[in-house]
Formats: sequence, structure tokens, C-alpha cells
Amino acid sequence: MTATLYYSRNPNPRLAVAVARHLGSDVTFEFAMPFHPQYREKFRALNPSGRIPILVQDGRSLWEADAIACRLSMDAGSDFWRMGAEMPEMIRWISWGNAHFVRACDAVHFERGTKQRYGFGPIDEGAVAQGLADFRENAAQLDAHLTGRDYLLDSGLSYADFRMASYLAFNDAACLPIEDYPQIAAWYGRIAARPAWSDPFAGLNTPE
Repeated sequence: MTATLYYSRNPNPRLAVAVARHLGSDVTFEFAMPFHPQYREKFRALNPSGRIPILVQDGRSLWEADAIACRLSMDAGSDFWRMGAEMPEMIRWISWGNAHFVRACDAVHFERGTKQRYGFGPIDEGAVAQGLADFRENAAQLDAHLTGRDYLLDSGLSYADFRMASYLAFNDAACLPIEDYPQIAAWYGRIAARPAWSDPFAGLNTPE
């Protein structure tokens, strides 16, 4: 089976690469610029939105980081994406993260990181303030859940942890107050200690 993972350094593509490296997936990694005029039609044929990450296996494309993580875990025969009795619990945290914690992280990172990187305009301090308020509300809930646990699930590391942490890899730009939440800080430290997470692009032809 031939497989190619199209990616960039942005949060969701980075997440997909980290999952593939963690699982030791047999894929070819290809850095992509899907909105460049030269490549736009190619990527719209693979994903109607043109966005990455995209996993192409034997001519069929799968997009969205969560779906790609599920497929790669299945292909690897791994329980990183739980398939048994813990699957509802894992999906609960993926869903909650996407709707609340990750969204709050994204809102702040967009203003302090993405907009500045791409020249989209000045920081909207009102949007940052709202994002930080949402972050604090959700971080308090996450911090409480992590008390007495190393990871989100009692049985150990799962994809839910990678998904929840997806924007924390960019906290040098977002400057979210993670240190105010000791359980989150310790949990993220355990994730960041894994080479697949700390440097998922190691050895890949990835522009700075």
C-alpha cells in the first residue's frame, strides 16, 4: 500500500505528522503549499476545501487530522486511537477539546501568531481577551480532570492527548498561561518529552 501525507508546519498538519511519527507509519511525507496558484487545483481535487493535512492511500484521499489519525492507528494495529470500551471516553475528550479548549487556544494563537506570521493585520486585543477568558474557563476544567492522571484516559496516552495539545506546541507565539495550571503543565511536559511530538519534522524536507 502506497501512502503520502501532505503537510505543513501549521497546527493540524503538524498534528498529523506527529501522529504518523509516533506510530511509525509507513508513509511518505510531502511538504505542501495547497493555496499556491501552482498547486491549488491539485489539492482541491484531493480535498474540496484545498486544506491539509491530506492522506492519500492507493489513489484515495482522506482529509482532516482526526480522521487521518484514526486511519493511521488502524493501519498500525495500534490502540493509540482506542477501538474498545474506552473509545467513547476518548472521543468525548477529542470532541470537547475541539469545541472548547483547542478552540480557545486557536483564538489566541490566531491573533498573536498566525496574523503576525502572514501579515493579516494588527492583533485584535478584544479577541485575545475573549480567547484568554475562554482558555481559563476550559483550562480549569481540564486541570481538574488531570489531577491524579498522567494522561486524559486512565489507561495512558491516546490520540485525545495529542489532539488536546495541538496548539500548545505553538505557545511561544500564543503565550497562553499554562503555568497557572500545574496539572496541564505537567501533562504537556510528558507529551513534549516525546520526540515524535517535540520535533515531528526531524529528518524531513520541511522549510523553516
